[in-house]
Amino acid sequence: MESVTKVHPRPDFHIELEFSTGEARLFDVRPYLDKGVFTRLKDISLFQQAYVAFDTVCWPGNLDIAPETLYDASVPLHQSSR
Repeated sequence: MESVTKVHPRPDFHIELEFSTGEARLFDVRPYLDKGVFTRLKDISLFQQAYVAFDTVCWPGNLDIAPETLYDASVPLHQSSR
């Protein structure tokens, strides 16, 4: 199972992720913002507090998204080598 090693929240409710595989991927949190406890993440100041713990992305208030969900529902970030 891939684990998250870095997270960078963006102002558009996406998070840039780095996984233990070395892959950089982009996850769109917007589809989750109307579901259950995740509605709290509509507060951009809370959303921006994303951090890595327990191999996944977490937020204050015991919010997290499973690493396999983050990996499976994210898209590769194309990084230029130039």
